[in-house]
Amino acid sequence: MGGQYRITGNKYPRMRRPRRHGRLVFLLVASAAALGVIGWGTWQLIDVFTGGKKAAAAGSSTHCATGAAAKSSPSPASTAQALPKPGQITVNVLNATPRSGLAKQTADELKKRGFRIGQVGNAPKEYDKKVKGAGLLLGPASSMNTALPVLGTQLPGAERRADTRKGTDVDLIIGTGFQQLAQRPAADKALAALSAPKPASSAPAKGC
Repeated sequence: MGGQYRITGNKYPRMRRPRRHGRLVFLLVASAAALGVIGWGTWQLIDVFTGGKKAAAAGSSTHCATGAAAKSSPSPASTAQALPKPGQITVNVLNATPRSGLAKQTADELKKRGFRIGQVGNAPKEYDKKVKGAGLLLGPASSMNTALPVLGTQLPGAERRADTRKGTDVDLIIGTGFQQLAQRPAADKALAALSAPKPASSAPAKGC
């Protein structure tokens, strides 16, 4: 060959077609799209055959949400307990210790705090000098969850006991370990807490 295509030496130039990068990119994109379409179709088929499970899961979620809403709403258990006011409780203050004047002093303080005062004096022989703690709160069985807890806010640690008496009066029998009634601010706070509404349980149902 002559002219500008004259070949000299013992090496020949290789004539190659230019690489087409655009076609390679197009093939890669097309393959990815095809795989995506196939995957989407497979997922749709799985969804069709598992539709019942999804519906059951949705129902379970709705049940959990409904249960949580029901538990968060007020219920009879979350309302305040019906307790008598101090002015509705008649207290007999009886002294079971050797210290004189203790029953009257304690009765006067209870009266200032709104309680009605009944009998004031020495404890009967069965209790005289036999109450070792701060005191004994004694009343009918009906008072165990009504009057006695209210009276107990004035003398923390006092034992509570029911007997077979008739009527609604309760006794505060002062024991040998008695020092004084609870400070009035502390007693008022304990009484307010006793009468406060009790929150209902908000724990989710099992499996939610």
